[in-house]
Amino acid sequence: MRYKVFGRHTGLRVSELVLGTGVFGTRWGHGSDPDEARRILDAYAEAGGNFIDTADTYQFGESEELLGQFLQGRRDDFVLATKFTQGATPDSGFLVTGNSRKAMVASLEASLRRLRTDRIDLYWVHYADGVTPVEEIVRGFDDLVRAGKILYPGLSDFPAWRVARAATIAELRGFAPIAGLQVEHSLVERTTEQDLLPMGRALGLGIVAWSPLGGGMLTGKYRRGETGRAEGLGGRVFQPENSPQRTTILDTVIAVAEETGATPGQVAIAWVASKGPFPIIGPRTVEQLDDNLGAAQLKLTSEQIARLDEASVIPPVFPYTVIEGREYRQRATGGKLDQLDLPAVPVA
Repeated sequence: MRYKVFGRHTGLRVSELVLGTGVFGTRWGHGSDPDEARRILDAYAEAGGNFIDTADTYQFGESEELLGQFLQGRRDDFVLATKFTQGATPDSGFLVTGNSRKAMVASLEASLRRLRTDRIDLYWVHYADGVTPVEEIVRGFDDLVRAGKILYPGLSDFPAWRVARAATIAELRGFAPIAGLQVEHSLVERTTEQDLLPMGRALGLGIVAWSPLGGGMLTGKYRRGETGRAEGLGGRVFQPENSPQRTTILDTVIAVAEETGATPGQVAIAWVASKGPFPIIGPRTVEQLDDNLGAAQLKLTSEQIARLDEASVIPPVFPYTVIEGREYRQRATGGKLDQLDLPAVPVA
C-alpha cells in the first residue's frame, strides 16, 4: 500500500485506504464479532494500512472498545480517528449529544477511555447539528489541540459553506486549522462534487470518502440475492439500484471489472481514489477486506474513468450551469480560454 500526506495543513502520512470500523462489534445486531474484527485489523496492518476511522456511536461504543484492546502495544503504528455528535448509547443525554463544546469534551473523554489512549489523532464532528455555531466548534477544537487531547480536527457531513467558514475563522484567529473533510462519495453519490470536493481541495483539506461502494450496491452482490447492509443495518447507509441510471452505472462497473480482471468493488473503490479522496473501506469479514485491498493495486485507465464518469454523470446546479459554460468562460478570458493554463488546484 502507498502513503500520502493528509491535506496541506499537516505532515501526517496516511495509507491510501482507510479502515472503517463501523461494523467492529455486534451491538447493532449486524457486524463482526471480536475475533473477526481483530483478524481484519491485523490483515489491514499487514497490508500496510495505518489509518483507522471509528466513532463513539459505532456499535454503541463497542467499536472503540475493541480498538482499544487491539491497539495495545502498537498505538503509534496507526492514525486513529474518531467522531462525536450522537453519543455512544441509544439513550445518550440531551447535553452530551450535538456539536456543542460540552458535548465535544464529554464525548472525547469517554472515547479516550474506551480507546485506552491519551490522545485522538484526528477528531471529527460526525455531522452538523444545525444549532452550534462554527465559532464554538473551532474554538473547542483549538483548546483540545493545545491540551494535547487531539492532534488534528475535522468536519464530517457538513455543508460546504459551513466548512469554509470554519476553516477561515480558524485561519484568521490563529486556531488549529481544520485539517480534514469527510463526505459520502461514490459512483452513485456524486453530488459532493458540486461544492464540497472543490472546496476541500482549494482549502487544502485532507478528504476522506465514506461508502465508496454505495453500501455494497456497487459490488453487484445484491443482484445475486445477498442482503448485507440492505437489511443488516435496517437499510441505512445503503444506495439501492432503483433507477435506470444506477443500473447503467453498475453494468459499467461490471464491464470494467471484466476488462481489468478485478472485482466490481475494486473498480468502484479505485474510481473514488482516482478523484483524490481517501476511500474508507468497511469490511465485515477478512474475505471482504482482501477484496477491498485489491483496489490499491488497480490503476484504471483514463478511458475507463471517462466511461464510469459518463455513466454516473449528474446535472450541474446553479451557479455552475452559468459559470462553467464555455461562452461565459470565453467572455471572462477575453476570448483566450484555450490559451490559458488553468490552476491545478481550485481557487478559493
